[in-house]
This record gives sequence, structure tokens and C-alpha cells, in this order.
Amino acid sequence: MVAAELERRWNQALTTEAHLEAELATLQQSRESPLGDAQKRELLALARDLPRLWDDPHSSPEHKKRLLRIALNEIIATSEGETIRLVLHWQGGDHTEIEFQKIRSGHHRYFTDNDLVEIVRTLARIEPDARIAAILNRNQRRTAHGQIWTAMRICSLRSHHAIPVYCEGERQARGEMSVSETASVLGVTPTTVLRLIRLKQLLATQACGGAPWILHRADVEQCMAERNRPAPPPTVNSAQLALEIP
Repeated sequence: MVAAELERRWNQALTTEAHLEAELATLQQSRESPLGDAQKRELLALARDLPRLWDDPHSSPEHKKRLLRIALNEIIATSEGETIRLVLHWQGGDHTEIEFQKIRSGHHRYFTDNDLVEIVRTLARIEPDARIAAILNRNQRRTAHGQIWTAMRICSLRSHHAIPVYCEGERQARGEMSVSETASVLGVTPTTVLRLIRLKQLLATQACGGAPWILHRADVEQCMAERNRPAPPPTVNSAQLALEIP
């Protein structure tokens, strides 16, 4: 009985070994050959072009999903309080960790950045909606949906955030002046005013790049008074000789 049991186990082990060897042979036959130098260069070129392909405005969401399915093996998501943590396992074996805040109740993912809202709030005190849209587009700022700004979209943003519309004359009522107005008061060119601003000889503020410079009348009047102030006479140097002309 013992010999028969040992023989049965031996035969079973031989059968298992034969199956494993057959599977190994199948895997070795189906295994792809190592990449050549040309294939490696093509893959590296694809990796360099991938960000441009991903950010292309004509790249559809379906196309991006296919790219993710090719590059990713799995995504593990963990919720911890107000934070969601993602662990991305790539096909090559590397992994990336990403953390971001949960979307609060009553909010959605299409929202305008707070800094952009503050820029519009500042510009709305000196410019109409059409000019604000032009300034934001010149700075390549886009709406929450990735669109360019128009006067209608600026109006909608202002209404949503309770930002009043610009009224003609309110800037002058606050004692604020533009670069051209300052140049007229000082009797210089706008280029000279901009140079004085760069040299910190005139105080001015700007909501963002490309936005108009705003100066205060009191600062302009002080600068004008300093420019009109007569220059003091030169001091006498005892080492200099006086030249008398008869």
C-alpha cells in the first residue's frame, strides 16, 4: 500500500512537471524579441511627443482614454477625509501618487480661479467688460471651460460674483489717473511716464500684465512739484580757481 501511494504521488508530480514545461515552452514561443535600437528610438520619440498630443485641443476625450488604458496598469483610489489619494501603476512598473481635495458640496469642477476673479474685480473699476476681456485674452487666461473671454462672459462672471459694472467717471472721482492723463499733466510723453514708473519715481499699480497702469493724482502732483523745483546752486569747491573775465 505504501509503495502504491508513493508511485501515485510520483506519477502525479511527473504529470504536473510536464504541464509546467509545456506552459513554459508556450510562453517562450509567444514572448516578443528584445527591442532593437530603432524601436527604442521610436518609443522615446513617442514619449517626447505625448504631452503635445495630450494637450492638443483637437485631441478627443476618447483618444485620451485609449492612451491611459495603454500606459496604465491600474489605479488605486483612497479617500481620506477631504482628500482623495490616487496611486497610478504604470505598465513599466513605476508608480505615481496624486492627492487632491474633494469637490465641496454645491461646487463643480468648472470654476474660475480666485486670482482671476480678483483681477476682474480690480479691472472692473477702471475698464468696461470688452476691455477686460481683451486684457485677459492677451494674457492667455481662459474661462473655466477653456474658452476665450468675451464681454458677455465677463458680464456673467461679474454677476455671479456681485462685481458692479464700470461707470464712466468713477476712476476720476477716486483721484486716479491713466498714463496718458499723467503725461498731459507733466507735459511729457507717455513713454517718459512709463520710464518714471520703472524707475520708481512715480507710484503706480497694475492689476496684471498688459493692464493699464493707474496712478494717483496726489503722487502725480508731488512729482510735478519736484520737477518744477529749481535746482540748488552748485557748491563752491575751494580747490577750484576763480576765472575773472574783465
